[in-house]
Amino acid sequence: MTLLWWEVGARLGSALVLGSMIGLERQWRARMAGLRTNALVATGAALFVLLSVLTPGEGSPTRIAAQVVSGIGFLGAGVIIRDGVSLRGINTAATIWGAAGVGCLSGAGLYPIAAAGAVAIVLANVVLRSLARKVDRTQSETDRRYLYDFKAVCRDAEEAHIRALVVQSVTSAGFVLQGLESEDLGASGKVEVTARLSGKGKQGTELESAVSRMSLEPGISSVSWRVVESDPEL
Repeated sequence: MTLLWWEVGARLGSALVLGSMIGLERQWRARMAGLRTNALVATGAALFVLLSVLTPGEGSPTRIAAQVVSGIGFLGAGVIIRDGVSLRGINTAATIWGAAGVGCLSGAGLYPIAAAGAVAIVLANVVLRSLARKVDRTQSETDRRYLYDFKAVCRDAEEAHIRALVVQSVTSAGFVLQGLESEDLGASGKVEVTARLSGKGKQGTELESAVSRMSLEPGISSVSWRVVESDPEL
């Protein structure tokens, strides 16, 4: 197949412009692979496809495109960084992969599909970003574990009975008992029983129900609870 010089230029120009459009969003987000990287990836992919198109019989464009995908995999791996137990840069690597696909389409002369692909990649990075953050916030609130102190003040003679009631009340509500201690309140003849609890998500309603049940016990003078701390990794 013989291409005119202007058609070669149009295919390369399409790859350059569409790759730049993808990279502009990455540059604006201050990511490692920004404007130039995505533009070069798309243009390079178009060049490889053009090589196959201009040398018929040596290899099909689809086979060359498959090799481009493999090569881009190594490039994408270079932008992925391990940060503790998490990985950063996976989205940028996927964007580079998509830019290579847009470049291959441009090199093959499939301009509308290449343009549609570039728009889809930009929309995925821009529009889905806010949705992903909302999902992350929802999951983080659900997965976050909270520590609570559940306290009951009772008569000294009722201490053993109240300790057993506290444990039964909070564990039946789905909390994990982290510790249980009693403290004499001076010469008042009363004891403060404190249970340290942990639970996933905010469980104020369950604690209020436990307070209501415990306050009905005749040996108890006061019941209260408070949040000690919250930790998503607790």
